[in-house]
Amino acid sequence: QSFLLSIGRMNHVFRLKDTVVWKPFFALLTCRKNLAIIGHEGVDKMKVAVLMGSDSDWPILKPAVELLKQFGVEPVVKVASAHRTPSMVRDFVMEADHNKEFAAFIIAAGAAAHLAGVVASYTIKPVIGVPVNATPLNGMDALLSTVQMPSGVPVASMAVNGAKNAAIFAAEILAIHDASIAEALMDYREKMVLDIEAKAARVAAQL
Repeated sequence: QSFLLSIGRMNHVFRLKDTVVWKPFFALLTCRKNLAIIGHEGVDKMKVAVLMGSDSDWPILKPAVELLKQFGVEPVVKVASAHRTPSMVRDFVMEADHNKEFAAFIIAAGAAAHLAGVVASYTIKPVIGVPVNATPLNGMDALLSTVQMPSGVPVASMAVNGAKNAAIFAAEILAIHDASIAEALMDYREKMVLDIEAKAARVAAQL
């Protein structure tokens, strides 16, 4: 079975055998059983390196780590500072960069928040930055530091404290070639739909 997925602003188009069907985005959820997603059988579980500048960032990153596990991705967590322990950061990143089991990095840091940029300078694997609200500036300092990377060394910056989206984004990268992770992401989307429907029902019941 072959399928063609073309992304527009409002629609996806799926080719199921010889029939092209236009549907809204959530048609992906209802057509899931008909889509052929190619995975790599026999490959070890993929890993995502999760690095934070301080243990105070752990409450922000913990939900992301739990979500990665839910998606079937193995997180490898480490605390290291770009300024206080630069050699530790470099060694950790270089080791993960040369290990084919590592697919991406999730990096959390507050204040000057140079950690994601430093990591990106040592690897060509995707680096996802999570700016942390850690100062009286409410995370704006970390956000600007993370997002304003020079051309040629990108960091995919999430929202301030947006660790969950970092985990989802990393899983989406892996899902391109891993059917089980793609399935887990679809399950997650379906649960979101059910949760919103339940909330809508509760509001409707009060009218």
